[in-house]
Amino acid sequence: MSFKVAVAGATGNVGREMLDILAERAFPVSEVVALASSRSVGTEVSFGDRTLKVKALEHYDFSDTDICLMSAGGEVSKEWSPKIGAQGAVVIDNSSAWRMHPDVPLIVPEVNAAATAGFSKMNIIANPNCSTAQLVVALKPLHDRFGIKRVVVSTYQSVSGAGKEGMDELFNQTRAVFSAGEVTNKKFPKRISFNLIPHIDVFMEDGFTKEEWKMVVETKKILDPKIKLTATCVRVPVFIGHSESVNIECEKPVTAEEAREVLRTAPGILVIDKHEPGGYITPHEAAGEDATYISRIREDATVENGLAFWCVSDNLRKGAALNAIQIAEVLVNRKLIQPRKQAA
Repeated sequence: MSFKVAVAGATGNVGREMLDILAERAFPVSEVVALASSRSVGTEVSFGDRTLKVKALEHYDFSDTDICLMSAGGEVSKEWSPKIGAQGAVVIDNSSAWRMHPDVPLIVPEVNAAATAGFSKMNIIANPNCSTAQLVVALKPLHDRFGIKRVVVSTYQSVSGAGKEGMDELFNQTRAVFSAGEVTNKKFPKRISFNLIPHIDVFMEDGFTKEEWKMVVETKKILDPKIKLTATCVRVPVFIGHSESVNIECEKPVTAEEAREVLRTAPGILVIDKHEPGGYITPHEAAGEDATYISRIREDATVENGLAFWCVSDNLRKGAALNAIQIAEVLVNRKLIQPRKQAA
């Protein structure tokens, strides 16, 4: 069986990554269509050893499409995902538009693959926020074994999470610093080169940012509504790869060695945890990799049954494109969808 797949937002960072991963993982495609806005029509993007010409999303007929990987932003998704779903294609959306909708499953396959079956109400499945995705991959096996009561997380999020404009701004500012040029900021509220910005997305009334709120509500929806979580999200001058300092409080006693054993056997995780210089993973090393890496696992004696660890992942892959394609693989492997052309 092979499936017709459309990638909406194919010219963006995540859209291009989706095309690469579809080819890398040999997803069973009969046809792949690259879609974007009208201004990008005719732009060429790569799919394996082939080149695809971008077509206009707003003029495309989805009546024979099986899966639409949507990475065109929240406003576009709000308008188009229901229309595409109504035509019978399953939309796997990377934006925040549908994550908290009660009829839309919010999926990280290593954590809650079974919930994917609920997609048929709207034909939409949501990808979580990039910082949430890697966090719940790490929390799931620990929660199953030790019962997590509370999580305190501080993120160190790369500029690619803000798209190509964010990456360009870091590059241009860094070049300006070394050439004694003028450092200007447009995408970020303050200079990002050689700096940190404790502010991602808009501020909410309680003083938290929307990025921090997303981590709270998405973790509850994906993993367990009883888990208490607080987050501080920080943008850092790294191109690709989000890092997180995670502190958890468990219901059951937990040792660092027990946590290592549990994490080593969990899907999607690689434990790199040596007590020596370089015995841990950094975002530079995680870039281009599929795994969620866990390092610096240690007991926290300041709370009962406390544990701390360091979590790193490529935000363009596990945080977005890879997770979307893993969801598509769940649909295929669990026979939740059939190719429409073959069915006809």
